[in-house]
Amino acid sequence: MFRPSPVRLGAALAAVLAAVPPARAAEPDKLLPATADTVVAVNVRQILDSEIIKKYAMEQMKQMLQGNDAQKMLTELGLDPMKDVSKIVIGASGTDQTDMKVLFIVRGKFDPDKLYKAAEAQSKKDGDRFSKVQDDKGVMFKFQPDTGNAWYTTVVDEGAVVVGSEKKLVSDAVAAATANKKPVLNRDLATLVGKMDDKASVWVAALTANKLEKLKLPQGGPGADLAKSLPNLDSVTVVVRVTGDVNLEVGLGMKDEASADEILHQLDDLLSQARGFLSLAAGDPKMKPLADFVKSIKTGSKGKTVSLNGKLSGDAIGKLINQGD
Repeated sequence: MFRPSPVRLGAALAAVLAAVPPARAAEPDKLLPATADTVVAVNVRQILDSEIIKKYAMEQMKQMLQGNDAQKMLTELGLDPMKDVSKIVIGASGTDQTDMKVLFIVRGKFDPDKLYKAAEAQSKKDGDRFSKVQDDKGVMFKFQPDTGNAWYTTVVDEGAVVVGSEKKLVSDAVAAATANKKPVLNRDLATLVGKMDDKASVWVAALTANKLEKLKLPQGGPGADLAKSLPNLDSVTVVVRVTGDVNLEVGLGMKDEASADEILHQLDDLLSQARGFLSLAAGDPKMKPLADFVKSIKTGSKGKTVSLNGKLSGDAIGKLINQGD
């Protein structure tokens, strides 16, 4: 029987590792609002080109986009997120819907003149819902959906369109685009963003300190102890990698190591209960993908950070999507 030498084995391993694209640290988008406490990045092109989306979920994604207010506005501007957009970065702040501020930075390849003319034409066609807003800081367009608050948008350049829940968010983004300055994110949030993999399909970095104390959760039940630990949660990171399968990585930054140990034990208990319940329901084909996913979740901790990692196979996702067929 052939036995590879340590030298050959090491060389083979090095070759495999060299073939794996290295993670690339994300950099804060310079258009992000300074007030943001949460950043979300969606690599639209990577997701749409992934094996699992092409095979199972392309039509569902199109339908999901059609129901989004910001997406409706972009569509009315003549912009097709499925073709023109490569990445969407979201900067948000606030604790609930009453004080939530959101800016969408849509990156891709755009024709500014074409978009501007489409927006102007739309404002004349449907002035009650889409109107032109002009002041000393420039021109933008206001979109009023059938329900909810208005959204504002403008074309920054051939590579970016911004959509904001407030006029100031949009005008600040335009000013930031022309300024020779670094992003002005909160230092802690910028550090958290720098730990994200810019090649991931989706990543989230959020500062949660002092934001969850007023969160109302059901009393009693399996998650009651976990809810008590949420005020000690300082940050949350989420990384989703979509290829042939979907891999999920969650990081919980706690106030101190004692809080990390406590929430780790609570998560392990909650997962144990969930696995026990799902094992009883595993005979139901609809529940098996969920049971397999929960079973795959691994937890761990290092210092003040608690990690959860899980995987949902492409076959399981296909079964979930096709259950109603």
